[in-house]
Amino acid sequence: MTRPAAPRRIAILSTGGTIEKTYNASDGTLANQRSVLEIMLASLVLHGVTIDRYPVMNKDSLEMSDADHERIAQAAREQSDVHDGIIITHGTDRLQFTGERLVERLGQRPRVPIILTGAMRPYELRNTDAMQNLTEALLAVQIVEPGVYVAMHNRVLRFPGVVKDPQRLTFCYEGEGE
Repeated sequence: MTRPAAPRRIAILSTGGTIEKTYNASDGTLANQRSVLEIMLASLVLHGVTIDRYPVMNKDSLEMSDADHERIAQAAREQSDVHDGIIITHGTDRLQFTGERLVERLGQRPRVPIILTGAMRPYELRNTDAMQNLTEALLAVQIVEPGVYVAMHNRVLRFPGVVKDPQRLTFCYEGEGE
């Protein structure tokens, strides 16, 4: 009789972005006020994984600075030493810059897979892509080889060279679809 494998330890580093925006009833805006990741994760069946959550920041990515991209890369480096995979929830407007920074700092073959994901529409909206993208990231982090990737909209793309396509509202390789 074989013993079941130990659960895979996955770190989720949350940085804010649209995926975590919530509705503010007092002024009618969507903003990064509190994380909704616990609610999202609670609705999933996650056999064989242990999720450790690490809030890094809670910003709209348009407000991110170079120092913020560096902070995210440092947090990923630290957690990759003690986890089997890393997921970073991130705003889509600056996600490509964090992906490139991760490759610069950790190389194209870090110790574990690092998956960036986000959403074009907040989790709290009815027609959101947030849950699909988080679920895809959770699967991708367990099956891809070590590297830095974005997982969104039924695609997993490896950095470097991944960019946001503002017309199609998704990610692609630089020069793809031109």
